[in-house]
Amino acid sequence: MSGRRVLQKTGLYITDIPPQLLARVPAEQRGPGLGRDAVRLLVSRGGEPVSLRPFRELPELMRPGDVLVVNTSTTLAAAVDARLGGEDLVVHFSTRGEGGRWAVELRTPAGGGTTRPRAGGPAGAVVELPDGGRLLLEEPLAAGADRLWWARPVPAPYEVPALLRAYGRPIRYAYTERDQPLSAHQTVFAVPAADGSGSAEMPSAGRPFTAELVARLVSRGVQFAPLVLHAGVASQESHEPPYPERYEVSPTTAGLVNAARATGGRVIAVGTTAVRALESAADEAGRVRPAVGWTDLVVTPERGVRVVDGLLTGLHEPGASHLQMLEAVAGRDAVRLGYAEALARLCLWHEFGDVHLLLKDEIRNQPHC
Repeated sequence: MSGRRVLQKTGLYITDIPPQLLARVPAEQRGPGLGRDAVRLLVSRGGEPVSLRPFRELPELMRPGDVLVVNTSTTLAAAVDARLGGEDLVVHFSTRGEGGRWAVELRTPAGGGTTRPRAGGPAGAVVELPDGGRLLLEEPLAAGADRLWWARPVPAPYEVPALLRAYGRPIRYAYTERDQPLSAHQTVFAVPAADGSGSAEMPSAGRPFTAELVARLVSRGVQFAPLVLHAGVASQESHEPPYPERYEVSPTTAGLVNAARATGGRVIAVGTTAVRALESAADEAGRVRPAVGWTDLVVTPERGVRVVDGLLTGLHEPGASHLQMLEAVAGRDAVRLGYAEALARLCLWHEFGDVHLLLKDEIRNQPHC
């Protein structure tokens, strides 16, 4: 789906992000005494006026009995220098597949630690890795697409997680100022997976949370429900819909969410990945069941949401397919007004930027008697 089509569908009419609104470094590096939670929080609900407040005030917006659903996937050092023939490459390891394969994105070094797009393939090509291992490119991840390819590490058995620990670094985009340590890309919720799986890109909506803020939320009667969705490499250039991703919703989390819904608590997803996993595990009546597997769900306004009452997320580019999910949760008016306010108040975009809480219009969603 092209950025133009998404823009026309959402009606947001945001065509560009001023360069000064790109978050180039983490919040804690912008001045002395600042922490991860030194970002701002936009709050949007239906056609109501948008508020802007410090993120530290999030507990004041929550109610006892609310549940915050968080993604515990750890961020991988997913970018590795490599070579294909005489060509220098950067390999982004996106998703761990079945049978030892990995979905990978091949990029061309652009200088200064950044990269530019490169078509994947060809099939049968062998990518040389820095530890002497190789990647055999097999086929595109999706028919008709050439960005992500399935690749088989050789010789077998070959442990990609060990390669990433030794030679990898976090994926970096051109709008950032410099490389950051892997710790800057981990959230307070991250739990390493036993098999070395993780997210190619940080589940960044959880980044502003600190242990102190979590404690304040718990003391207010807010519960945390963990799940896992290992996010692959996003398409920064063409804004493709997300590819299938691995997820897990535990029996405990399913029970917490169902109990909250039954007793009037709100279910607030921290990040688009949490929405995707939770909605994938829900039936048509909105009851969440334990689930493990792959999801290809794309949440749109037409499909709607069955479980989620709100979404805490970063600010997305105009053509991003995630904008449809935001509309599905809160409605077009809330998204349109929120983004207009974000531009007017000089909010910061991307993973180190400000965050946006979108809530369902409770009056609009009340049943009619």
